[in-house]
Amino acid sequence: MKKAESPIRAAVIGYGGAFNMGRGHANWMNEAGMQTVAACDTDPARMAAAQQDFPGIRTYTKVADLLNDDGVDLCVVILPHNLHAEVSVQCSEAGKHVVVEKPMCITVAEADAMIDAARRSDVMLSVFHNRRHDGDFLALKEIVEQGLIGDVFQIEAYGAGYGHPGAWWRADKRISGGAMYDWGAHFMDWILNLIPAKMTGVDGYFQKRVWMDTTNEDHVRAVVRFDNGATADLELGNLSRAPKPRWRVLGTKGAVVDEGREAFTMHVGYEGRPATVRVPYKQTDWGAYYRGIVAHLCGGADLDVQPEQARRTIAVFEAAERSAKSGRTETPEYA
Repeated sequence: MKKAESPIRAAVIGYGGAFNMGRGHANWMNEAGMQTVAACDTDPARMAAAQQDFPGIRTYTKVADLLNDDGVDLCVVILPHNLHAEVSVQCSEAGKHVVVEKPMCITVAEADAMIDAARRSDVMLSVFHNRRHDGDFLALKEIVEQGLIGDVFQIEAYGAGYGHPGAWWRADKRISGGAMYDWGAHFMDWILNLIPAKMTGVDGYFQKRVWMDTTNEDHVRAVVRFDNGATADLELGNLSRAPKPRWRVLGTKGAVVDEGREAFTMHVGYEGRPATVRVPYKQTDWGAYYRGIVAHLCGGADLDVQPEQARRTIAVFEAAERSAKSGRTETPEYA
């Protein structure tokens, strides 16, 4: 892949009002030195909003028309999960670099198609795992990498609560992929960065018991085993009345517990006695993701989020669902 010229001219595909993510991506790219020059959404009202947010931006209501714009170098796909793969492949085949919102897609087969299309067209493909740059995760990763708690052998991650999941596409399994695919994409990406070993098996536990007017699972759990003997346990959903720590990480020298209150508690030993240390979160820096994209495309730096890494997360989710149905440990298709 040849180096891109600066500034990189970018477009956002999907400018929906929910969370204003189209505007968010455009701003992050502009702050990183890129130029957001175009936007696409099937809703003309949203394109009017884009023109108001970014005067002079070119707007389209059809992806094909946007992809015919020779003034666009990179496309960011910000669509419902079930559309990520199809549109990403279209963008790659049109010769555009691609950033796709998390989760990468719904199935491993879709991930393979996305990666293959980018390789054939010699363009970049990356997934917007911006939360690798969350302050809490950066602090936790530093603790682990510095060896302050020794070798990590068990991770427990929790993102559940109690309440109706809502009446929109994120609660529709056909569109969203299921309860694992929203916050779970962030959590599993974090876990696989903390334990980079090969995965050997996944046990899944999926519950559908209360919210029958939606098609997502009510409560999901995935337990991942690695070839170094470590395990990771991720729990998510809408049927948990009792809280748990967001993180509980055990190492051979100590442990970390995070209640989501701007600092971790690190449990270690000091001169033969137990000790606790308060570890403040670092500064969150989501803009770092797009600065990394610029450094990769214009300067040849390593890509921060490689598509093969994002594919691992999808493989875990697929294996967890297979396991929930089979009652057996399943091997991820990519480990």
